[in-house]
Amino acid sequence: MQPGTLTCGPDGEDTVYYPAAGGQVDGTRGPLGSNFGSDALQSTIGHANYNALELSARHTSGRLEFSAAYTYGKSLDQSSNVAEEVNPFNPALSYAISSFDVKHNFVVSYEYQLPFDQLFHPNRLTRRWSLAGITRFSSGFPVTMVNNGDNSLIGTNPNGINNSSIDEPDYTGLHLSGNPRKDGHNYFDTSTFTMNALGTPGNAKRRFFYGPGADNYDMAVAKQLPLTESKSLLFRVEAFNVFNHTQFNGPSAVDGNIGSSTFGDAISAAAPRILQGALKFTF
Repeated sequence: MQPGTLTCGPDGEDTVYYPAAGGQVDGTRGPLGSNFGSDALQSTIGHANYNALELSARHTSGRLEFSAAYTYGKSLDQSSNVAEEVNPFNPALSYAISSFDVKHNFVVSYEYQLPFDQLFHPNRLTRRWSLAGITRFSSGFPVTMVNNGDNSLIGTNPNGINNSSIDEPDYTGLHLSGNPRKDGHNYFDTSTFTMNALGTPGNAKRRFFYGPGADNYDMAVAKQLPLTESKSLLFRVEAFNVFNHTQFNGPSAVDGNIGSSTFGDAISAAAPRILQGALKFTF
């Protein structure tokens, strides 16, 4: 560029440039030039796919009834919501794991009729006690990488609130820190990530690795007390996340925004242990 004039850079699509060889370039939005700030284009260019293996089993034996289900799946798309813009020049660069993808999901539900009536004298107080619960083990949701700059020079103009740029960071390797409960909530090594080089969209995919998984136990103890032939009381105590295990699990659990002060950290968690009781009268 001529001395004293602006050089081409992020968010400069509408700037007039003066090359060192002479002449004038009216912005980088050619062929329309700087007279057109933006021109919306809608086109059917995206696609998605989902594949999964599903297994389930159910068993009833005496006082115990349980069922188990396992899903191994993968969902891929070019945009998981309206806020995720697609690269207009090469949509394949936006193709990545869906934000809602859960690779492994194993759920067990059970109900066991407690044998108090066998351990003690059988009567209305020792009969009809039950223990029920749902236990879930699953892999985490993908971490969404966000880079709201315009080093790509494409000019997608994200507003940083309800839509993001197509730019992604550059990275040289992925190193997970392990347990964010022990490492100051840090989940991955951010030193391997940098802003994308000028004129490139970044070599990181929008989503290419997963956040912390779920390890949750919900339980309930119930007692049904018959009063008459047509009337009864049901006492029930329920505990969600009964072991009060911190669950850094969810689509936004880990901050993937390279411009954020908490980049690489686990920033949100599911609810802690919740206890509740209920009394039901049937007549």
